[in-house]
Amino acid sequence: MSGSQIAMLVSMVAYLLLMIGVGIKLSDRNETVNDFYLGGRKLGPLVTAMSAEASDMSSWLLMGLPGVAYLSGVADAGWTAIGLAAGTYLNWLIVAKRIRRYTEANNSITIPEFFSNRYGDKKRILTFIAAVWILVFFVPYTASGFAACGKLFNSLFGMDYHAAMILSAVVIIFYTAMGGFLAASTTDFIQSIIMTAALVIVFVFGTAQAGGVDAVIENAKSLPGYLSMTHSYDPTTGKSVAYSALTIASTLAWGLGYFGMPHILLRFMAIEDDSKLQISRRVASVWVVISMTAGVIIGIIGNAMSAAGRVDPLTGSQSETIIVEIAHLLSTYGLPAALIAGVILSGILASTMSTSDSQLLAASSSVSNDILVDVFHLKIDKNRMLVISRLILIGIAIVGVLLAWDSTSSVFQIVSFAWGGFGASFGPVVLLALFWRRSNKYGAISGMLTGGIMIFIWKFLVRPLGGLWNIYELLPAFLLALAVNVIVSLATPAPEKSLTDTFDRVKAMK
Repeated sequence: MSGSQIAMLVSMVAYLLLMIGVGIKLSDRNETVNDFYLGGRKLGPLVTAMSAEASDMSSWLLMGLPGVAYLSGVADAGWTAIGLAAGTYLNWLIVAKRIRRYTEANNSITIPEFFSNRYGDKKRILTFIAAVWILVFFVPYTASGFAACGKLFNSLFGMDYHAAMILSAVVIIFYTAMGGFLAASTTDFIQSIIMTAALVIVFVFGTAQAGGVDAVIENAKSLPGYLSMTHSYDPTTGKSVAYSALTIASTLAWGLGYFGMPHILLRFMAIEDDSKLQISRRVASVWVVISMTAGVIIGIIGNAMSAAGRVDPLTGSQSETIIVEIAHLLSTYGLPAALIAGVILSGILASTMSTSDSQLLAASSSVSNDILVDVFHLKIDKNRMLVISRLILIGIAIVGVLLAWDSTSSVFQIVSFAWGGFGASFGPVVLLALFWRRSNKYGAISGMLTGGIMIFIWKFLVRPLGGLWNIYELLPAFLLALAVNVIVSLATPAPEKSLTDTFDRVKAMK
């Protein structure tokens, strides 16, 4: 191993040790399952904002998004980023405060539990369905994070992909199992800072290596459709491809996913004072816009660096390692530069780990709290419950490692599917539960099932037909689930007075 590689590794190991230290430090603050899964609702506004967005962005921000921009230009990545930015803001604006108040009013610490409590579902059918969807979509989502870590160490140090992936998973499992939600949120806050530093360093260094701003622009202009918002660049043919209004709407639909993301909604539920959500919204929205813009531009810069011969041309899923390649180039400029390159790589680790820890907690709570306690009514004391929760978290992580065993899997594609699954199955239910008094459990059950099943149908049966059918599965699945929820609610008995009274009370809170 060269001196520059050792220096990068030192930076990354220091970062990993910091995360482990946070988990150990906060481990004694988990006395109940409420503490383990929701931090006792004690998060401050800055930690709430940045942990929510760090857990949201995942490796997609530093790998998936720049990779898409690198290959096909502004349109694919740009419309996705716009949809996500709009979804982020609207989620903070209309959902955050209401779900914080509602989950406290009906004593819910998980999203599946909230659904059943909101609709008086004594048989816990909603809890069970929601918990199953969380496992179905979160486990592969977590696997994508493990895969990103494996690719990172493999491409940089030549380390065996599987060994690197397992090592990364062990670190994530350790601090998450030790410190629970507080550790995940605190480390996510730290990780958002590291991710920001990585974006800034890559932006500045990459532009210089490509020959300056003018060289980056000239290279992008030379690729047909690369800078257009109505066309995209096809790297296989070297030609421009039209970006239809339907495709734009489909891509913007990424923003709909926010309304159903359990790991983000949990941050809203965990803030210490809902009056501070306005501060969180502003911080989160500004950071998301700036970071995603930087991610798209870095992809464009990376393409210019390839054209200038500074990094090798990347194809297919290899494009997702463009920031890794830039960091590797930086490391050749001496020891200080190699240490800084290590910070960039730690940023990629941070983006991955900040999502994986939250997903592991959400998936674990689905099994331990929602299925074992709420559905099967097992009586478990708090100490044993904490142990069981940690063991389940470890078990789910092991399944994630097995799913990530294929080193050729695309981070972007896995995230896209899981994102759509949550957006369609949970999004309409969350919105109607919070804002429509007449919605009932029959509509919620029907809508949740429709959304999740439709994701699979559209992804694997309809979308492959191409043409007008080739749109992101989240859009049709979300709209159909919403319609089914409304229609079934209206066709079945109105909710009980006790439920509408709670709805009115939460709505009237100032």
